[in-house]
Amino acid sequence: MSDQHELGLLLRGRIPLIAINSRDERGILELLTQQVMANPTRDYLPLFRWSVTDGLQRMDIALEPQTLNSQPTDVLAHIRAVRKAGYYVLIDFHPYLKDPLLVRKIKDICLTFQDNGGKLVLLSAGLELPEELKHFSVQFEMRVPDEIERTRLVQEAAREWRERSGRNVSSDRRAIQMLVRNLAGLCQTDVKRLAYNAIADDGVIDSNDVRGVMEAKYKLLNRDGVLTFEYDTARFSAVAGMRTLKSWLNARRKAFVDENPPPGLDQPKGVLLLGVQGCGKSLAAKATAGALGTPLLRLEFGALFNKYHGETERNLRESLQLAATMAPCVLWIDELEKGLSSGNDSTGTSQRVLGTFLTWMAERQPGVFVVATANDITALPPELVRKGRFDEIFFVDLPVEDVRGEILSIHLKRRGALGADIDLPAVAAEPNGISGAELEQLVVSAYYAAHADGTRISTEHLLKEISKTSPLSVVMSEKIAELRSWAAGRTVAAD
Repeated sequence: MSDQHELGLLLRGRIPLIAINSRDERGILELLTQQVMANPTRDYLPLFRWSVTDGLQRMDIALEPQTLNSQPTDVLAHIRAVRKAGYYVLIDFHPYLKDPLLVRKIKDICLTFQDNGGKLVLLSAGLELPEELKHFSVQFEMRVPDEIERTRLVQEAAREWRERSGRNVSSDRRAIQMLVRNLAGLCQTDVKRLAYNAIADDGVIDSNDVRGVMEAKYKLLNRDGVLTFEYDTARFSAVAGMRTLKSWLNARRKAFVDENPPPGLDQPKGVLLLGVQGCGKSLAAKATAGALGTPLLRLEFGALFNKYHGETERNLRESLQLAATMAPCVLWIDELEKGLSSGNDSTGTSQRVLGTFLTWMAERQPGVFVVATANDITALPPELVRKGRFDEIFFVDLPVEDVRGEILSIHLKRRGALGADIDLPAVAAEPNGISGAELEQLVVSAYYAAHADGTRISTEHLLKEISKTSPLSVVMSEKIAELRSWAAGRTVAAD
């Protein structure tokens, strides 16, 4: 059923109050006007809009606004007093719904409109009806534009820019397809506005515009701050080792990125990265987004929790809904065990969060690739780690000698210090059981030591710092042994 048909049925029905929770004020008003003007019969009802700034104004014919009815009390009194029914759109009326007197007046109007066919339309972003009015109301939600409609809106934006600038828009088919795809989930007004902004910068639509559009899209949609947009992703060239994980992702990249994947290939859902702290799980999550060429959204489960009942689950639902709207994207769920712990929880919040998350994973639409990281598998509920929740569970272990050499090379090269003064194999062979994060700190400390000596960093500086290090594998040897024991036979080695 189209928006026009559905709204037409609501306007012609006997439910007196239509609640529309939307930020697309212009699009909704245009749709209402089209519906009213499309039925010029003997049952025709006039259409009015009200705002606290302009007062009451008729929309189906050109009349000046009635500023004398600008106050909420006055406009409701006017609507109730008018003998002939009509359609009245009250814009941004939601702050006044906390006033019991105004709520009662709306209820009185609804009782009258039940008999004469009039309609009261409340149009706001963040609209929530009081209990007294829910019985008289119906919700209407305008669908977001589909791919064909988004393509038309991008073309309209390009035409408007051309008319204003006198220049043609430079673009290619692939770039336009990417732009149209990444504008999914937005209302008509926002689609056209972001498309125009992408063009207006330089008169070009290319792959560079897509990133800017996704950042702007995230800022438009994210209102609670629980989900964060990671502006800096990485490439797997910056990730040492993890050869198996890299190969696994490369084999599935086309099935995820292409809108029409090869026949028989299901779009991949995601992976769980389990392993020792400081061994590159977070970097791998960033590199996954870079490899797939999609935005990276980060969700910290620990930040979801709220002391008020039900707010935690709401935070999670809104975050997951935003991720779906931002698709295609990578959703990085950091330290999964902090939010889904199977330990004691007297409030039951963790179980409700788990249920919400599992339902989403089972029912979600394609386009969101989940990369979840965890350090403690024993804290995760068994129903989450069973086969099928994630496409694969990878175990990220402490780096072996050749991977340690890669890590050292990456950090030394980044600082311009990879040269003849460094015996890389000798340094890599020395610190057995050291993590990637600890290797990075070794390089940092060695740099400080070399600076204090007034010399360039050398093999001796690195070896000296290694001798002073007590790696995590020694400090937490029992915990790591337990983790390795669980992973054996249950996971795939990332390297």
